[in-house]
Amino acid sequence: MKALIALEDGRIFEGRSFTGHGETQGELVFNTSMTGYQEILTDPSYKGQIVTMTYPLIGNYGVNPEDEESLDIHMSGFVVREYEADYSNWRATGDLAGYLRKHGILGIEQVDTRAITRHIRLAGAMRAVMSTRDLDHESLVEKAKSAPSLVNRDLASSVSCSSPYVWEQGKILEMDNLSPERLSGLASWGKARFRVAIIDCGLKFNQLRLLSQRGCQCVVFPATAEAEQILACRPDGIFFSNGPGDPAAVSNVISTARAVIGKKPVFGICLGHQILSLALGGSTYKLKFGHRGGNQPVKDLETGKIEITAQNHGFAVDESSLPASVEVTHINLNDQTVEGIRHRELPAFSVQYHPENAPGPHDSEYLFDRFVSMMAA
Repeated sequence: MKALIALEDGRIFEGRSFTGHGETQGELVFNTSMTGYQEILTDPSYKGQIVTMTYPLIGNYGVNPEDEESLDIHMSGFVVREYEADYSNWRATGDLAGYLRKHGILGIEQVDTRAITRHIRLAGAMRAVMSTRDLDHESLVEKAKSAPSLVNRDLASSVSCSSPYVWEQGKILEMDNLSPERLSGLASWGKARFRVAIIDCGLKFNQLRLLSQRGCQCVVFPATAEAEQILACRPDGIFFSNGPGDPAAVSNVISTARAVIGKKPVFGICLGHQILSLALGGSTYKLKFGHRGGNQPVKDLETGKIEITAQNHGFAVDESSLPASVEVTHINLNDQTVEGIRHRELPAFSVQYHPENAPGPHDSEYLFDRFVSMMAA
C-alpha cells in the first residue's frame, strides 16, 4: 500500500508499507551499517527517530531472539530501499515484517534511500511524518513541523528500566533488595571478580554480556537512581550507558555522575560519555546529521591507532568547553569531533562510540578491559 514521508522543510518521498497501515513521526536519520538491522531496531538510542538504512537490501536473513539488544523496538519507524520477505538463515525464527508488526512499528520500502541520505547530509536531520493513512502533502508537512524536536528532551527516562535488576547469566532478575549481602548470594557472584553498578539510560544487552565475560556482576539501576542508592550496593565500578535524546536534558543523571566521580572508577559510552563530560564541566551541541553506522574511523590520540567503530548519536561534546582537568583521548577522523575523554587525575573515562559493537566491528572491546583494570588497581 502507498506510503508517504514528509519532512518539515516540505520535501516528500514516496514508497509503500510492508507492515500494514500506520502513521508515525520522529526525527529522520540514516544508518550506514550493511548488516545488523535487528540490533539497530532494538537499540534504545533510536527513541524518537525514524531510521533509514542506506544498505539497499534489508530483511534477507530474518530475525531471531539472540540478536535483540533490548526488550522492545524503540524507534518510531523504519525505511528501506527493498524489503526481502523470503529470508534465509539457519538462526532465523521469523521474518522482519512480522517482527515490526508485533512491535507496532511502521516499515516502508521502495523509497529512494540515497535521495533521503543526500538530503539529510545537506540539510541536516529533521522532523518527519510517514503515513499510509494521510496522503495529503500539505497536511503531512504541517504534522512534521509540529512534531517535537529532540533538543531539550529527556528521552533516557522513557527507555530506562523502571526498577533495579541484576543481569544473571543472561537473564534479568528483578530485585527489591540490592543489599551487598543479597547480591553476594547470587550464583554469578561466586565467579565474579567485580560488581559494576550500571546506570541504564537506554543500554544495550551486549554491554552487559561483555562485562559479564570479564568477571563482572552487573547490577542495573534506572536513570532516576540517586548516587546514594547506587553506592549502597558497594560497587567496584560505575558504568553510564548509551541512550537517546539531548544529553543536557538528563539533569538528574548528570548530577548522579558528578556525585560518584572520584568515589569509584567510572566508564561511560555514548550518552554516558556526554553525561560524564557535562558532569565534569563541559557542554554539548547537536550535530547536523549525526553519526550512525558501523564504519566510523576514530583515532586514539595516545597510540596513534585507528579504530573502525560503531556509532549512533546526534549530539557531541564541545572540546573547547572541557576544563583543563579533562583530556581528549579519541577524535573522529571524518569531522574531528570528540570521541573520547578521560580525567587526568581521577579514574574516569568515556567514549562517544560503541565499543560493545552489536552490530559493528570489535576493534574497541579493549575499553572494557581498561575499565576492569581500573577496578583492579
